[in-house]
Amino acid sequence: MEFIFLAIPVIFGITSVLLADRAVKKGCKKKKALYMQLASFCAVFLVCFLCPMAASAAEATDAAATAATAANGMGFIGAAIATGLSCIGGGIAVGYAAPAAIGATSEDSKNFGKSLIFVALGEGVALYGMLVSILILSKLG
Repeated sequence: MEFIFLAIPVIFGITSVLLADRAVKKGCKKKKALYMQLASFCAVFLVCFLCPMAASAAEATDAAATAATAANGMGFIGAAIATGLSCIGGGIAVGYAAPAAIGATSEDSKNFGKSLIFVALGEGVALYGMLVSILILSKLG
């Protein structure tokens, strides 16, 4: 039964990527495909959020065990959100900084070091998010 709970998010994720790719290839706007991806993410989030709570409520009978299980689950969700959002932000930052760095380097090769710093700053955001999630996970254990 636990395998099904692990397989559902993977199936949702793969299906949403395939459907969005097919929609873009058939001429659908990229904005609509993005909204399809976000809707799929929300569905996966709800399934991952509600199923473990229902399973833990069915298994645990005393209130302390239920509260501890729910707290651990919220900690895992918090760590996932910290990592996910920081990686999305870092990806957006690098997506804008890297082409500008390449353009600046192609005009003048002396700008390579300066432009590399700006690209690395974008990656730092993702590393900070990962560090926060490691700190959250260390408190749970």
